[in-house]
Amino acid sequence: MKMKFVNDFKQFAMRGNVVDMAVGIIIGGAFGKIVSSAVSDVIMPVVGLLIGGINFTDLKLTLHAAEVNAAGEVLTPAVELNYGNFIQASVDFLIIAFA
Repeated sequence: MKMKFVNDFKQFAMRGNVVDMAVGIIIGGAFGKIVSSAVSDVIMPVVGLLIGGINFTDLKLTLHAAEVNAAGEVLTPAVELNYGNFIQASVDFLIIAFA
């Protein structure tokens, strides 16, 4: 029973469509990393420079400041809304969707 299942799975997995799909997923993941790097390391710094020297990853809204004791130790971290990262991820998505 077990060998029949294994043999059936091998037969299914070795069909052309499944192998092509697996290769496509691997290439798509690598392409996504390349586009993310291009956006964060090449495109967004230029866009930030053109609109006044803004670093998009530094754009955030502090909802609750961090609590620090007298010794300088952080008791509770700050709660921040990182909308700059969201803008950068949106540009990543648009470039990948366009491609």
